[in-house]
Amino acid sequence: MHLYLIRHPRPIVAANVCYGRSDLKVAEETLTSVHDALLPLLPTRARIFSSPLSRCTVLSNRLAEALDCAPVYDERLREMHFGDWEMQPWDAIPRTDIDAWTSDLIGYRPGGGETVLEVAQRVRAFRDDLAGLDIEHAIVICHAGTIRLLAACEHALSVPEMALYAAQKPHRIGYGELLIVDC
Repeated sequence: MHLYLIRHPRPIVAANVCYGRSDLKVAEETLTSVHDALLPLLPTRARIFSSPLSRCTVLSNRLAEALDCAPVYDERLREMHFGDWEMQPWDAIPRTDIDAWTSDLIGYRPGGGETVLEVAQRVRAFRDDLAGLDIEHAIVICHAGTIRLLAACEHALSVPEMALYAAQKPHRIGYGELLIVDC
């Protein structure tokens, strides 16, 4: 199977804000630009899976229409929930809280939200279910953290190892970027 992992387009939000699971809109011109850049790179016969957050669904709906298929929205593809940190400027979050998270990357609950380990468990369950489907191409529209975890699935790591691998990997996935993983 070929996984076409796509990060959602840039949402409408101020710079340096922690927005994780917050449901944010995408500007129409940004959506059109990302769609037009991606469409020629995608297989014409594929299944589309998407996070249910609107910054992903707007792109998955538009791509599904162009590729003549129906997207499947899966809660397991949502971005990490940052609890009380959601929609807070990163520099407004107490340094002691950030330090606590960096000292326990997979077990700490940022803002009382989800741990990276919990996110990894749900993403791994999605990936395992996806592997059981008889499909050649899967397009997955989701979030940078989810993409890092899905890519880590291909290293045959345990869920805690996968969570740590993804948490330690520097974030370099651009908005609207495509990563192709051959499984």
